[in-house]
Amino acid sequence: MISTKTLYNAVLKTEQIYDTHKFQSLPQPSGSYPYRLNLDVPADSKKLIFQMVGDTGGLNTAGARQQVVKQMAAQYTNAATKHDEPSFLYHLGDIVYHYGEAEQYEGQFLGPFEYYPGPIYAIAGNHDSDINPESETHYDSLEAFYTTFCNTCPKTIYFGQHIQRKSQVQPNVYWTMQTPLATIIGLYTNVPKYGCIKKDQKNWFIKELQHAAKYSTDKAIILCLHHAPYSADLNHGSSLVMIDFLETAFATAGVKPDVVFSGYVHNYQRFSKQYSDGKTVPFIVAGAGGFEDLHSLANPNDPAYDTKSSALDQVQLENYCDNKQGFLKIEIEKNPFNFSIKGSYYTIPDLDKDSPEELQQASLFDSFRIDLTGR
Repeated sequence: MISTKTLYNAVLKTEQIYDTHKFQSLPQPSGSYPYRLNLDVPADSKKLIFQMVGDTGGLNTAGARQQVVKQMAAQYTNAATKHDEPSFLYHLGDIVYHYGEAEQYEGQFLGPFEYYPGPIYAIAGNHDSDINPESETHYDSLEAFYTTFCNTCPKTIYFGQHIQRKSQVQPNVYWTMQTPLATIIGLYTNVPKYGCIKKDQKNWFIKELQHAAKYSTDKAIILCLHHAPYSADLNHGSSLVMIDFLETAFATAGVKPDVVFSGYVHNYQRFSKQYSDGKTVPFIVAGAGGFEDLHSLANPNDPAYDTKSSALDQVQLENYCDNKQGFLKIEIEKNPFNFSIKGSYYTIPDLDKDSPEELQQASLFDSFRIDLTGR
């Protein structure tokens, strides 16, 4: 008998759940339109390094989450020079589970990330945004997220009084980070299963893409959102809602990002999408940041999944890891000979606390490079 390896790729669930009634109203911005934040890094820097991770929350994930945080922090302490240290961590959402209550932040985020050496920025996930219907205390959607990430100045977080980390100063739940080497646009995709983005944010996004394109010879265009547009997993699958939203926005703006990052699905997947104009855009899922349930890939021959939809045309799964937690390290470098984005995905070992220290190291699982030279 000849065994064949399953050829996984992006799937759509044949029975889609459209729970748009779960959409939560957005809070007022903490900053002014168009919600841009300039990152305080050296203006003449020729290299930008940062980390990305999603879905670190969970009530029963202390061990895995702490390993992820420990290994990300080690990339600071083991950096050869100051210029080789990550400048920040960009969280792709689902900081807490299963609802975005303030009481969940100390145990799931503030405490576990207390000794992470760098600043942390974030977009909110669906669990960060949802409201516990059984809560005895009324709170608004994203109330605790805003307190943690969207203050007007760094302040002590009232539900983490003994925590040294202060609040972040992001201007809105959807916002743009401006750095010398990259424009990073963060979308907010709300609570529904496949995400939901309404007109005001869509119009803002189109304008931000067009603004970013003006500086694309010097800055990479990076897009982050929580709900994954493309996925091969059996729990969520791809999101037609997000695919339609992005493709319409790209066409209207006349601009595509250089790479798209998302969380939501609890694994690592790297897709490439080939567009008719010749541009190839990587779509990368990095949602294995610590939550206890990892998502396996779906059998493409299962009738519960559709692999033939035109929405999945020219989308190829390049690599995946669905059995280990992990995180990304992104390096953007620009010099007279090279302008590129390099991505490295690291997995953490599934070891007990008594394992030797030399075995408790993150392992490089996947790497990719996006060439931006000469564009």
